[in-house]
Amino acid sequence: MTDRCESRGVVVGRLAPSPTGALHLGNARTFLLGWLSVRARGGLLTCRIEDLDGPRIKQGAADQALEDLAWLGLDWDGEVTCQSARLSRYQAALDHLVQRELAYPCVCTRSEIERAQSAPQDVLDHGTRYPGTCDGKFDSAEAAKSATGRDPAWRFRVQPGEIVFDDSLHGSLHIDVAADAGDFVVAKKDGQPAYQLAVVIDDADFEVTEVLRGDDLLSSTPRQILLYRALGLQAPAWAHVPLIVGPDGRRLAKRHGDTRLASLRDEGVDPQAIVGYLAWTAGLLDAPRALPVAALLDGFDLSRVVTEQTVFDSDEFLRMM
Repeated sequence: MTDRCESRGVVVGRLAPSPTGALHLGNARTFLLGWLSVRARGGLLTCRIEDLDGPRIKQGAADQALEDLAWLGLDWDGEVTCQSARLSRYQAALDHLVQRELAYPCVCTRSEIERAQSAPQDVLDHGTRYPGTCDGKFDSAEAAKSATGRDPAWRFRVQPGEIVFDDSLHGSLHIDVAADAGDFVVAKKDGQPAYQLAVVIDDADFEVTEVLRGDDLLSSTPRQILLYRALGLQAPAWAHVPLIVGPDGRRLAKRHGDTRLASLRDEGVDPQAIVGYLAWTAGLLDAPRALPVAALLDGFDLSRVVTEQTVFDSDEFLRMM
């Protein structure tokens, strides 16, 4: 797969906060690394708000996220876009998949899918493999609704075989989406586009050449590659960085203490101290020290980033601040 960085001569990255909650230290480190990776090569950064998960959207969270990023010293190029303003673009992509019979309506519930499993599945993203129950059953969304009384979702029809791709931190990966997850959702029952479809369209439309995100989204990559191919789009380069987790091994959250950037900002914490702490946990500094983000640009290389998760120690963090 050709890297568009080479063909276009410019690196384009993106910052994509979701307004489902406040940004915390874990989010901040991922955004910091994404910013450094692009800016160190003189590239451009787009910024979008991923606000499609309606029930989970928190009022004011989008503006707060942008303020938090700016507080850390992370900037972007151009206007901020919102996914909620691009619904017609996602619908056009879905229509294309449906017309080519690459997507089909599905009325299965989560419990029905789980009951259909003959044995526990070892799925990459700890989900349940879809067994293809509705594949070929309905010729339209209207037919599915008429036959079952349910509003259907739309699933992308996955062909057997491994997807092979390179990741800047994980190397060459081989993942069989058909075996691991089966046909996956590209549009929800309420008509909203699913994450997999929306981010592919966004990144392609804004000519993103590098997607850097947390490694909890690694399993999304082969699915998105399938969508890039089906839509005739060029895929970006990939980099999945480790998360900051709590002592219990779970991703950073309220149960691990208040690590929200807004709270730290309100407490008067120096943002450069946060930058230095995050850079240290990522393996970019030998010891934590306060410094501006620009000071990390010289000699930055993703190969220096640690590949294991960082276990957050609240007492240690407070001492450093």
